[in-house]
Amino acid sequence: MSQHPPTPRPGHAPVASAAAGAGAAAAGDRLDRWLGSYSERARTTTASEIRALFAVASRPEVVSLAGGMPYLPALPVDAVAELSARLVAERGASVLQYGSGQGEAGVREQITEVVRPQGIAAHPDDVVVTTGSQHAIDLVAGVFLDPGDVVLAEAPSYVGALGVFRAHRAHVEHVPMDDDGLVPEALEEALVRLRAAGRRVKLLYTVPNHHNPAGVTMSLERRARVLDVARRHGLLVVEDDPYALLGFDGDPLPALRSMDAEHVVHLGSFSKTFAPGYRIGWAIAPHAVREKLVLAAESAVLCPSTVGQAVITEYLRTCDWRGQVKAYRELYRERRDAMLGALATHLPEASWTRPVGGFYVWLTLPEGLDARALLPRAVTGRVAFVPGTAFYADGRGGRHLRLSYCFPTPERIAEGVRRLAGVVHDELEVLETFGPLPPAPGTGTATGAPDAGAQGPELV
Repeated sequence: MSQHPPTPRPGHAPVASAAAGAGAAAAGDRLDRWLGSYSERARTTTASEIRALFAVASRPEVVSLAGGMPYLPALPVDAVAELSARLVAERGASVLQYGSGQGEAGVREQITEVVRPQGIAAHPDDVVVTTGSQHAIDLVAGVFLDPGDVVLAEAPSYVGALGVFRAHRAHVEHVPMDDDGLVPEALEEALVRLRAAGRRVKLLYTVPNHHNPAGVTMSLERRARVLDVARRHGLLVVEDDPYALLGFDGDPLPALRSMDAEHVVHLGSFSKTFAPGYRIGWAIAPHAVREKLVLAAESAVLCPSTVGQAVITEYLRTCDWRGQVKAYRELYRERRDAMLGALATHLPEASWTRPVGGFYVWLTLPEGLDARALLPRAVTGRVAFVPGTAFYADGRGGRHLRLSYCFPTPERIAEGVRRLAGVVHDELEVLETFGPLPPAPGTGTATGAPDAGAQGPELV
């Protein structure tokens, strides 16, 4: 008489047995029947602290100093809507169709004009259009990184890039920075030390202009020295540069790519200077690298959005985009000033960077406080920020936090800083009354993060 396996109860995944053979999928659990089948990459990929924060920070009663969202109400939306409608009406059969994996020729030509103020003399053939610069980071990582490879990155570094490198199972080694950006001597020391230990160091990832999250800009002298280290050690530099045109004081500094085209892949985006919803970015790379990036892009997305490329091309061709960037710069300068003024008034116990462009201030809390522990209390106090630990691959950053001034009005920024200061002062009173928490076992901090206050830029 034949035997039939028992029918699993609703909500229970069947458990694979030895009799099922070597090819059977691993067992799941009551919440996820596919738990045992996921790749190592999927199992080790976790949500960032920023993503987990958005649901709370988007509430209208909360002043969000967290997300780096451009202030789109300043964009000429009516003009964009009109040209978008015209494009679809007149050229819908082409702009709604599949396109080139490298990106359309028109937008690639426009991109070469957008980067010209940074001294980059690129040909449209050097450009690969991507689905935002986040996609470009992932493409570069896929082309260069094998599991166990090392990426050098500033301390702190952009949380989205850290997530990409983690997903590719690379190891991130942080390199110190100060008010002038990445420290070249520390970069070389890390390279020599890691390679002497037999590690494969593949990339240097850097945000040289108006750094996310630190708010500092790499000086011209530093740029030359960093590139000298890269040339002597055969290191590829990934220059992530979405904020270059959003400086408050004059023309942008020369891009690293403009100073060395063979050792630098330059990444950019229209998300900060136009609109992130179109998801159009780019990579400008040496010829052989460009070919690899195109193949990787075709494998991932076939082609970037053709209608998005068409809208941006028409916008750059027919609208005063340079005037729009100038308007953004003045708007963000006003918000930066509001944040710095509010910090000086309400939170003099802390220290912070003084950005000359971009979206962010990097703040260091008074000794004994931890930003991650402070966040739930801050949200209860109706203000949100991003804890510094999100921007380190190794658990550091406990005393730091990122404040974003790009989206709230100056009045909301001042109110948000006032609320944050109230939370900090309450915590300082608790600290004064009861003393610091004892360090977690095996660490030197109360939060379990090693060296939580170190490796950020020097603050004034």
